[in-house]
Amino acid sequence: MEEDQASADPVAAILAVLRKGERFLVCSHSRPDGDAVGSMLAMGMLLEQLGKRADLVTADRVPTIYRGLPGAESIRHALRVHGPYDAVILLECDGVERAQLRGLERFYLVNIDHHLTGRAYGQLNWIDHGAVSVGELVHRLAKAADATVTAEMATCLYTTLLTDTGGFTYGSVKESTFEVARELVLAGADPVGIARDVFYSATTSKVMLLGAALNNLKREGRLAWLWITHQDMVRTCAVEEDCEGIVNLGVGIAGVEVAVFLRELPEKHIRVSLRSKGKVNVAVIAERLGGGGHGNAAGCTLEGPLGHALEEILGELRLAVAVAFPVVV
Repeated sequence: MEEDQASADPVAAILAVLRKGERFLVCSHSRPDGDAVGSMLAMGMLLEQLGKRADLVTADRVPTIYRGLPGAESIRHALRVHGPYDAVILLECDGVERAQLRGLERFYLVNIDHHLTGRAYGQLNWIDHGAVSVGELVHRLAKAADATVTAEMATCLYTTLLTDTGGFTYGSVKESTFEVARELVLAGADPVGIARDVFYSATTSKVMLLGAALNNLKREGRLAWLWITHQDMVRTCAVEEDCEGIVNLGVGIAGVEVAVFLRELPEKHIRVSLRSKGKVNVAVIAERLGGGGHGNAAGCTLEGPLGHALEEILGELRLAVAVAFPVVV
């Protein structure tokens, strides 16, 4: 497929690859979130309807809150991939390294992404910054293929919308977002049940970790930050997925426009999560520091120790806030 042809009509180009092949590998980024899990499952269901075989693989296990999604048990956990695949479909990865899966480079790569920091690294690339989730793109692909959006597929796709928009609160939400949500509910997605599973099923360890993070909460005008140490993780018996969403505690404060959450890893690297209410583009900041993401939600990993990483990211954020909210004299 010529690249200019794919650019002109990426949906048609991707469908041509899917119809020609027989066996596909479907992957997303490490530490999968709701969009990653939901879009992988929906893509697998689409391929099955097309009469194809699909293997779903991630480098990290599916978080507990998403294990009730239809077909979630079919996602395998691995660190290396191999097999006679006609193509690998990489979902929501702004670079092949984001999947953290060894062996991907030797395959034909179909890159479907919506991150502002997305790159055309595959043989076939569909990057739509206007889509609120990669699940929205999978939904378009399913409709273009004349596939049936079953209740199970709709449930997975609705989950991608709900989680990647922060419960329909991020700036990427627009009229068409609710039209897609409406279609998925009509197809059988239960919005109340899905929201309950996503937002009201925290583990005890996560609640205890939230307490540790809130103990470290600091605010400086429109900027808030909080952090946890590796010892906090050990003391609360927390796991990786328990860190998801903690940054929202900071950005949820009235008057705060941007927040950052830092997590100390065992090897002394610092994982950074950024959130913005819209005036500060945190994707630009994250990309400058080696990460990526969306204008309202992004992340990166910095060198430790924790205090050094905190000052580095606060320096970036203070400057961004000053530019976005100039002081009127």
